[in-house]
Amino acid sequence: MARASGRTVRDLRRENRTAVLQRLYFDGPMSRVALGSAAGLSSGSVSNVVAELLTEGVVEEAGSLGTDGGRPRTLVRITAGHGRLIGVDVGETRVRVELFDLSMTELARAERPLTGHGTRTYDVGVVAGHILDGIAEVLDRAGEGHGSGDLLGVGVGVPGIVEHTADGTLVHGQTIGWDAVPLERLLRDSGRMPARVPLFIDNGAKTAGQAEMWFGGGRGARNAVVVLFGSGVGACVVSDEAEHGRAVEWGHLTVRVRGRRCRCGARGCLEAYAGAEALLARWREAGGRPPSGTDDEEAALTDMLRAAHPPDGREPDPVAVRVLAETAEYLGAGLSDLINLFQPERVLVGGWAGLRLGPGFLESVREHAHAHALRHPAGRVGIALGRLGPDAVTVGAALLPLAAFFARGGHGAPVDSPAPPPAWRTALGGRLAGPGRRAGGAERPESPARLP
Repeated sequence: MARASGRTVRDLRRENRTAVLQRLYFDGPMSRVALGSAAGLSSGSVSNVVAELLTEGVVEEAGSLGTDGGRPRTLVRITAGHGRLIGVDVGETRVRVELFDLSMTELARAERPLTGHGTRTYDVGVVAGHILDGIAEVLDRAGEGHGSGDLLGVGVGVPGIVEHTADGTLVHGQTIGWDAVPLERLLRDSGRMPARVPLFIDNGAKTAGQAEMWFGGGRGARNAVVVLFGSGVGACVVSDEAEHGRAVEWGHLTVRVRGRRCRCGARGCLEAYAGAEALLARWREAGGRPPSGTDDEEAALTDMLRAAHPPDGREPDPVAVRVLAETAEYLGAGLSDLINLFQPERVLVGGWAGLRLGPGFLESVREHAHAHALRHPAGRVGIALGRLGPDAVTVGAALLPLAAFFARGGHGAPVDSPAPPPAWRTALGGRLAGPGRRAGGAERPESPARLP
């Protein structure tokens, strides 16, 4: 086959299809003329690509656009129902599974609680079973049965360090007792995964960061840090210098030498002071007690917030107020490290605990972050809550197979060789902005930022 600059004709056709799909996804519906200009392709190339995609059902006609003195131009868009995507969040309190169409409209969801505390909560067999049960449930609810159908892939966000090897993906989750867990092989070997469907596994903070950059508070930013504040704390750093978001073990920065014991086994980690598990432990150690008497972290944190800010006008619990204030200071100091190191345009705070604590708590965190950070980077950064709520990890996980689908030019994955995890910023043109997703209620901006 003829080659141009080391690329085959097939490579060039795939790249043209990818360029068209990217522009339609982020800026569509569009006419063929507008597509050619936006994607940098000739009118002939765009016509050929669109004809192929229409025949395959990947795109569809979407009405017409009138022009002054000329014939109306037919608009095309990506067919939302052409493919389905599954995102999985192996979280700290539950495993959440969501099924989406290509427009990221949620079609079905399933949740399985993770009960108890410590590493026993994350028994590998139990977690893998929850993932497989959830996948089967959402496919059944959407009428897809257990076959692959038009399922383009499954993405899974997990806590810990993710290592992609020739033998499959390994998860190193020290805080949950996972040591080189071969999660990909466990899911595949179960015989319950939909056959021949690509499987992608990555760090949960990284998938949340990906989702916020496409659909949430990171839209249009070239450099951002997305923080997950839950039982522990983690972060994803996104920059133009990196091909894709990079998960960083931010929660295990040492903030106090010989300090409190962290879940990872070390002493003095940020997570040992600022994670929700540590926050609640410090409240109990100082005499605080959840009125509900529950061991559930989310319910206990709600109790603590009510104690600190009683809704009925009672006197606030001074212990709860003090521990929350200390936690805000630790988080702010931790954010200042991220600001000094990476100098982001934005810091977005998500995770179940971050969202539960809300804007009032964030204001205190913001003040401490600015007080501890260097003036120049602190003066350029905006600190806000993430916009995608508790679904950020599942949405970002589902974007892993979507990015791979685009990188393949809208073709299915090879039967015997599922696509590897994509360099998602590179695959979709670097600076990302995406269509608003209906699943979480985020609206599409009237004038979305365009890819460069």
